[in-house]
Amino acid sequence: MTNDIDLHVGKRLRRRRRLLGLTQQQLAESVGIRFQQIQKYECGANRVSASRLFELAESLDVPVQYFYEGLSRRDEAAGETTLAADILSQKETVDLIRAYYRLGERPRKRLLELAKSLEPEEAANDAA
Repeated sequence: MTNDIDLHVGKRLRRRRRLLGLTQQQLAESVGIRFQQIQKYECGANRVSASRLFELAESLDVPVQYFYEGLSRRDEAAGETTLAADILSQKETVDLIRAYYRLGERPRKRLLELAKSLEPEEAANDAA
């Protein structure tokens, strides 16, 4: 039975793997397992053991705590955390982040200003 924490850890695993541009096969090989196991971890079908989580963290160059970031007690904020995690795990978002960081500092600032200027009025007022 899938647990909310297992789902969260799986989403964080997928997000970091994609951010680094790794395939499931590449990550699996780095820790000595089959890619199908990575698939099962990412969708929360299989629970990641402590030792495997440590190996994955090393392969992905993050602390083990990374996989638990964003977890909160069951409250109203949990809905926002889930939404943010879903948005950040989308391929389009990862591609955008990669492209953004390939730019120099000045073009990044200009792009950010452009994006902010395109926000709907209501969203801009809510952020202020």
